[in-house]
Amino acid sequence: MKRVLITGISGFIGQALAKRFADGFEVHGVYESPKSKAKNPEIALGHKYLADLTDHAAIEGLIQDLQPHVVIHLAAKSEVALSFDNYLQVSEVNYVGTVNLAEANRKRNPQLELFCMASTMETYGHHDRKDGPFTEDTPQYPMAPYAVAKLACEKYLRYMEYAYGFPSVILRQTNAYGRTDNAFFIVERIISQMLESNVCRLGNPDPYRNFLFINDLVDLYELLLAEPTKVRGQTFVTGPPNAVQIRDLAVLIQEKLDWGGEIEWHTQPPRPGEIYYLESDGLKLEQHLGWKAKTSISEGLDRTIEVWRTRPSAS
Repeated sequence: MKRVLITGISGFIGQALAKRFADGFEVHGVYESPKSKAKNPEIALGHKYLADLTDHAAIEGLIQDLQPHVVIHLAAKSEVALSFDNYLQVSEVNYVGTVNLAEANRKRNPQLELFCMASTMETYGHHDRKDGPFTEDTPQYPMAPYAVAKLACEKYLRYMEYAYGFPSVILRQTNAYGRTDNAFFIVERIISQMLESNVCRLGNPDPYRNFLFINDLVDLYELLLAEPTKVRGQTFVTGPPNAVQIRDLAVLIQEKLDWGGEIEWHTQPPRPGEIYYLESDGLKLEQHLGWKAKTSISEGLDRTIEVWRTRPSAS
């Protein structure tokens, strides 16, 4: 079996990948802290490493010992809204951590076939909705510390490819949803509040965002691992181009739940330099790998709602 190392394995996407890959790969994971490791005892893997990605010596030692064939790099401080206040930590973990991990593989891991980095469509920053969904060629103007760090990671990996032939692929991911245990992000925040209260408190209703159901994203990672030589050196945006305004997303969920409560908008601090339009088109992925999202936003919301309905805390 090929060895796959997943950083951020205790997170939403990491857990989903670990469960899907458990039968076909020797899966190993990196945890940020003992707390995050203890939070996910159900993940049965080869080894679970407690590691600080910014610790160069520790990461080199881990990579030299494990010799993974594939690295899926998900670990990041990913809450965009929190990155404005935690800019130093976000920059160190997201950028320095990525550089450490990539360089450790370059120097210590001759077995490496593919280094997959999860980037974000947040790197596109300000664009006008009339210009349509983003592609891989859309100019990037990151407008948050989180997005700036992610773009810097992209640039570093492309330098490593040019200088050393480093085998990487970059995914500028759309907002993934379908979480079962985290109500910070918008889809799950709306669902959990409407299930548990007659008041749903949200932020700005005006931005447009597009969304990708978790199962479709895991399908994409499977394709990347199946054909590593086909995707090396590539950057892909994921899509689908299904952007919906946050106010309309809330109404859609409200209708699905038959919820008669009240939505209170602007109850959270405004995001500095709010980005009002983020949408991406996965046409290049469809052309290269035959992948496109299968799950409509309506179906994905239904499946997410069903999970949250069965949680003990949901009324």
